[in-house]
Amino acid sequence: MCAARIFHEELIEEGNKFYATLVELGNSYIILLSEGEAENLGTLSVSLPTKMGTSRVPLSSVLLGDRSTILARLIAERVAATTNRIALVSVFIKTLSEHKAGQIFMKLLEKIFSERMEGRRREL
Repeated sequence: MCAARIFHEELIEEGNKFYATLVELGNSYIILLSEGEAENLGTLSVSLPTKMGTSRVPLSSVLLGDRSTILARLIAERVAATTNRIALVSVFIKTLSEHKAGQIFMKLLEKIFSERMEGRRREL
C-alpha cells in the first residue's frame, strides 16, 4: 500500500497557467510549482523545521538552480515552519516576477492545504 498522497491544483491568472503539485510523505512534502503550458522542474530548495527551544528561523538551502532562489527558499521555509515537516520545493517561473508568482503559488498551496485538511476531517 502506498502511503504517499498527491494533491494538484491549477490556476489561470494574468493569461498564464500555474500549477501546484504536492506529494505528502510521512515526514515531508515535495512541492512542485510551475508557470507555463507544461509543468517543469525549477529552482530546488529544501527546508528543515526547527526544533522547539532553538532558533525560529527554519534551516534552508538552494539545491539546484539560480533563478527564483528567494521565492523557493521562502516557500520551503514557510511550509516547514507551519507543518513541522521537511519541505522540498521546486519553483519554475517563466514570465512573472518572483513577487507576483509567489502570491499566486501561495494561493494555490493554501487551497491544497485547506482541501487536504478537509479530506482528513472526512476520514475521521
